[in-house]
Amino acid sequence: MLPKKKTDHSFHVAAAWFRMLLPSITLAVILWIAPGTSLAAPAEQRLEATQQKIDSAKNREGVLTKDIEAFGNQISALEGEVTDLRDQETAAEVRLAAEQDRLELAIVQLDRAVTRLRRERERLGRALADLRNRLVSMYMSGTTDEASLVFSSSDFGEMVAVRDYLEFIQTQSEDLAKRVRTIRNRARNNVESRRESKATIEAARDAISAEQARLELARQSLESRENDLVSNRADRKRLLDGVQNKIAEHEEIAGGIRAEIERSVASASAPTATSPSLTPSPAPSSSGLIWPVEGTFTSPFGSRWGSTHEGIDISAAEGTPIRAADSGTVILLQSEASSGGYGNYTCIDHGGGLSTCYAHQSAFNTTDGAAVDQGQVIGYVGNTGHSFGAHLHFEVRINGVATDPLGYL
Repeated sequence: MLPKKKTDHSFHVAAAWFRMLLPSITLAVILWIAPGTSLAAPAEQRLEATQQKIDSAKNREGVLTKDIEAFGNQISALEGEVTDLRDQETAAEVRLAAEQDRLELAIVQLDRAVTRLRRERERLGRALADLRNRLVSMYMSGTTDEASLVFSSSDFGEMVAVRDYLEFIQTQSEDLAKRVRTIRNRARNNVESRRESKATIEAARDAISAEQARLELARQSLESRENDLVSNRADRKRLLDGVQNKIAEHEEIAGGIRAEIERSVASASAPTATSPSLTPSPAPSSSGLIWPVEGTFTSPFGSRWGSTHEGIDISAAEGTPIRAADSGTVILLQSEASSGGYGNYTCIDHGGGLSTCYAHQSAFNTTDGAAVDQGQVIGYVGNTGHSFGAHLHFEVRINGVATDPLGYL
């Protein structure tokens, strides 16, 4: 059933809070009127000691939270530096690949130059051998020198022809040898140039490779520091989880002590049968819901321990009957093993998008899919699931979204 008047929501919340605070106001009045009474002294001492533990744990929580934040900032900074080094490594890798390509081309060109030099040397060798063969031939024919060949001619015309022939042979041989020698020298210079170019490229490649190794070493060092910080942050988070669990435990204990004090005060200050209970009588509110259990309000809806407390907690003795806040159908019935911290858990659909849920029960008194009436006992107060004392965790949901139950009670 949906709330009858949305405009009355604030009024309902205020009224519910007043009803919740009434026992505490009564306690303060009694202690002020009779400061010498020992009615709640032991519980007050335990409450003060528990509150000191809560304060100490919260201080520790603050320190750990700051440590985690600082580690996070350092990790973010290191991640930026690691990314920058990776970019530099990538750029160096590109340059190294380019130098390697240049080196491979230089090696090919050097091989070609060496091959060409080898061929020119062979040509020079052949030219020199040809010249040598000619001289040997002249010697074997008995023509030892130019003069003897000239003067052995039968007439002047033959003498001129012989002389011209010898000069032609000599000139041609010398020119051939000179040309081959020039080509050889050029090829040799080309080989030396190619070798120098190859050595220069190799030096550049080695320098880039050394730079790449330095960048990799620096990156690995930063990543090692980052891993240490991540590990330290994880340790702090585990400690923080432990501290927050302790805070939750102490808060539950403190809630139980407050409930004990309020019950004692209520019993002392209102002994008659007509005195008001710690929770309102099971009469429907203007929204149509009744309080699901008779007990003491100990924890409100809203932010708690870094997350949202999606209901209210009502402290009561284990085994206290839990009643359906309105008529409806049981749509969820989960055991402690499957509810994820809610213990024995029941949800009832009241129609119109309104549903209510009941957690930490000691036992069920209904079944999944059962139709229940308003006020019907559906279970019993317990301490199952993530709980540190017997109480009912009660939720109101509108279209599946948790809302403050005090606005509907």
